[in-house]
Amino acid sequence: MFNASMQTSPGSMVNQCKFEEDDEGDSKDIFITVDNPESHVTAIETFITYRVLTKTTRSEFDNSEYEVRRRYQDFLWLKGKLEEAHSTLIVHPLPEKFVVKGMVERFNGDFIETRRKALHKFLNRIADHPILSCSEDFKVFLSAQAWELTTYKKQGPGFLSRMGETVRAVANSVRGVKNRPEEFNAIQEYVEDFSNKISSLDKVTQRIVKEQKEYLEELKEYGPTYTLWSGSEEELAEQLKGVAGCIERCCKETEEQVGHLSDTLVPVLHEYVLCAETLKAVLRRRDNIQAEFEAKNEALATKKVDRDALSDLGFVWGSLLGKNPEEARHQRQERLDGEIEELKEEIDKLEDRVEWANNALKGDWGRWQRSMRGDLKSAFLSTAEKNVDYYEKTLLIWEKELTR
Repeated sequence: MFNASMQTSPGSMVNQCKFEEDDEGDSKDIFITVDNPESHVTAIETFITYRVLTKTTRSEFDNSEYEVRRRYQDFLWLKGKLEEAHSTLIVHPLPEKFVVKGMVERFNGDFIETRRKALHKFLNRIADHPILSCSEDFKVFLSAQAWELTTYKKQGPGFLSRMGETVRAVANSVRGVKNRPEEFNAIQEYVEDFSNKISSLDKVTQRIVKEQKEYLEELKEYGPTYTLWSGSEEELAEQLKGVAGCIERCCKETEEQVGHLSDTLVPVLHEYVLCAETLKAVLRRRDNIQAEFEAKNEALATKKVDRDALSDLGFVWGSLLGKNPEEARHQRQERLDGEIEELKEEIDKLEDRVEWANNALKGDWGRWQRSMRGDLKSAFLSTAEKNVDYYEKTLLIWEKELTR
């Protein structure tokens, strides 16, 4: 049972909660900082670039330190390339491109700083990933000057190639999968449930922050009312001024508490709302690969049935067309045999691809869960610590007024 007389500070309470140590921490060999945002105005657009500083001991880099400037579109390009090359690895989400609801000025200081922090986390999550951090696209992003990056981007697949991939993905998505492994059904159910919960928390927390900011503005007008009143109420002047002073000090504590909530809890919750959407996309891409594999197997089965069902009717039609029946049968069988062999080769490759996709997602799923739980645990504990600190300080403010 909790004893009210126990002197328990918020800091000591939080320090009792130990996080799992990252086994890869000692082997970290890429350190990235995103800072120093700069605004650029051209005749057709206004945009922000960020400095990306990289320090590394990896041998594949020519130098140990790099400094480049990147805009949001460059980060978006990198994310797309990583997802294209590793369709079932979980690439950390970027902040939304457009302004969140309620933000009046697109490039105000708060918006830029929030985006900077998110871009910093995005790159460091990639740097910590054992596979994504080895990507050539990632290396180029960190080391190439702006004009070199522009040239490198043009070397990618053409529009028609990308369109073909998109058409195949849509077709596989429409077809769907018939025999999804049970473990991926479980992951999908978890993601849907997690998405609903984190989205609800995100919305409620943002609403609370909005209401607390409105309350703070009311509080700032509340104190001066007592001060003004004290000038015309001599018998109550001391008490009225005391209440005004308490409200003023509470305003400062409330402002700090609201700021902490806005800077600590809100970004993490919204980040994992985006993560949930990323996970749904990864699961869809895994399903698309399996759907293509299943479709090729169905096509192979159909071809085998066609080959086995070569009948005399085919020979009759061959005769009517002026062909030797046996020759027509032989030609068709050769064509079907060739198509069957091609399908077998494609199926073998797709089977390997499905296996790789499944293993990649299973491995990354565990990594993502550990990261998610660590991030949310840290944010929740930090919020709890700040709330305790806030209520202790405001309680003390009013207690001191009572003992004057």
